[in-house]
Amino acid sequence: MTYQKSIVVWSKQACPYCQRVKKYLKEHHLNYSTVDVTDHDELRDVLETKYGIRHVPVTEIGIDRPHAYEAVISIEVDDLEKALKKNQYV
Repeated sequence: MTYQKSIVVWSKQACPYCQRVKKYLKEHHLNYSTVDVTDHDELRDVLETKYGIRHVPVTEIGIDRPHAYEAVISIEVDDLEKALKKNQYV
């Protein structure tokens, strides 16, 4: 059985780290969706519940299991790249 992979970037407007993540994904032709937490503290509450943090970017990478993903909470693109390679996106 094949599961569809997906990438979700939690970000906010005017965040240079968020823009860097999105630029990397675009340059590697990886489709992603965005959850914009700008002016939405309730979405930051979700991040705090899931990962114990309130900062962005957070990149969730779907893996080959139903309802499973790996989250990259680091602001470093190198960490994102490692997770993408590990999960065979790049």
